[in-house]
Amino acid sequence: MEKIASFCVNHLVLEPGVYVSRRDVTASGDILTTYDIRMTAPNREEALSPRVLHTIEHLAATWLRNNAEWSKRIVYWGPMGCCTGSYLIVQGDYSPREIAGLMLEMFRWISTYEGDIPGATPRDCGNWSFTDLAGARQAAAHYVKNTLENIDDAHLEYAK
Repeated sequence: MEKIASFCVNHLVLEPGVYVSRRDVTASGDILTTYDIRMTAPNREEALSPRVLHTIEHLAATWLRNNAEWSKRIVYWGPMGCCTGSYLIVQGDYSPREIAGLMLEMFRWISTYEGDIPGATPRDCGNWSFTDLAGARQAAAHYVKNTLENIDDAHLEYAK
């Protein structure tokens, strides 16, 4: 069996950033682009706690699907099993730099979010209390400051 694309990325040198993980063309001809929204350096920095990642998932998915410019293009936002980031799937073919701008705006919002976590109720979520808003805000602020605010090309394209 062939390795899937995400297992071919060299995680020994992968840094936090915004990367194109893959591009797919549907049967109807639409392009779906999967972005690797990498928040921590795999195997070298502490991974995000599942509670933090779950909170970011609720906030990010809500923010993206309510964004006036992008909502119709958002297909999916979800956490990586390794807890070092999330995947964003968008209809269309956008550069990692364009997505980094979107992520900067979104993670700034998450870093200052106050209030109830959207969808974190027993009716709306299968593990509604498995959250950490303070941790999500801290992780978002760290990602903004250390990666997104001054992102360079080295953090927008996978190392060879």
